[in-house]
Amino acid sequence: MEVVVIGAGQAGLSAAYYLKEAGLRPDRDFTVLDHAPGPGGAWQYRWPSLTLSTVNGVHDLPGGLRLADSAGSDGDVRAAEAVPRYFGTVEQALALPVHRPVDVLRVADHAGRLRIETDRGLISARGVINATGTWEAPHVPQIPGAALFRGRQLHAHDYRTAAGFAGQRVIIVGGGISAVQILEEISRVAPTTWVTRRPPEFHSGAFTPEDGRAAVARVEARVRAGLPPGSLVSVTGLPPSEAIRVARARGVLERQPMFSRITETGVAWDDGRELAAEVILWATGFGNALAHLAPLGLENAQGGIRMAGRLATQVASDPRLHLVGYGPSASTIGAGRAGRAAVAELLAYLGLPRQVRETG
Repeated sequence: MEVVVIGAGQAGLSAAYYLKEAGLRPDRDFTVLDHAPGPGGAWQYRWPSLTLSTVNGVHDLPGGLRLADSAGSDGDVRAAEAVPRYFGTVEQALALPVHRPVDVLRVADHAGRLRIETDRGLISARGVINATGTWEAPHVPQIPGAALFRGRQLHAHDYRTAAGFAGQRVIIVGGGISAVQILEEISRVAPTTWVTRRPPEFHSGAFTPEDGRAAVARVEARVRAGLPPGSLVSVTGLPPSEAIRVARARGVLERQPMFSRITETGVAWDDGRELAAEVILWATGFGNALAHLAPLGLENAQGGIRMAGRLATQVASDPRLHLVGYGPSASTIGAGRAGRAAVAELLAYLGLPRQVRETG
């Protein structure tokens, strides 16, 4: 292959579309490998109460097919149903060469090319566009005593519905959008305590396009400097939402500082306070699912990867590799634009100058 795309979420499908538009032949010049059992990227795993009216916005993929045409006008339709249906329609209508389920085990240098080792065989490519996102890398902080806890611990990655927590004492850890959404739901059926590492920052007023661009610019500056990208919420604060309004009105947004250790029956703080609980739910975000790229030695001592290129998708130390959905392109709108930029820059680097048009 000339190019292999790893991942078929928003970023991967955007890159695949622009590769095909540039004249590369599906499954002869490029292909797409996806870990998931079906279309939809991480959206197919989202909890059932997350609807199109409550998510942060799902932008249309390039190619002229609209999410609204697949999802209909009902904003209460489950995101875990509507988005995979839309992605599947796009894959089929545009004849994108997505192969699944395929686990990419490692990517390494081999005779001047990139060797992609999968559970279904080996592929050699001149370039790779990595679009594996974050869903497969849930982050749980290392807290002393975690192994002692006799209750249940889970990550937001594994959350489905509030019903399973009825009557239990639940500690929800995390200061992001998902934490607030889950807190609002579980607090209706169980006593909850909200814990965050820093005092949560609520964005005042409407969240404007200018706010979004400023946040992306700050994350982009970090990855260009080789720093870990951090989360967009840490830059923007929590944007206004119905979940926040309802939770505040119900008095469940009383935040506690981060505990220092976990006990057999709950958590404890340095000031001597203890809190009993049956469940600790970690809504503490995600890392980047890049373990398969470890043989390339991209990560620096600071835990980041120095990025270059017009939209900071190109790995500075290895221009054969683009990370789409990393850093500033982690949002749904950023993933589409970054897919186009990555294709244009990668093909130019490989000596395959093709016109990559802005479309869709």
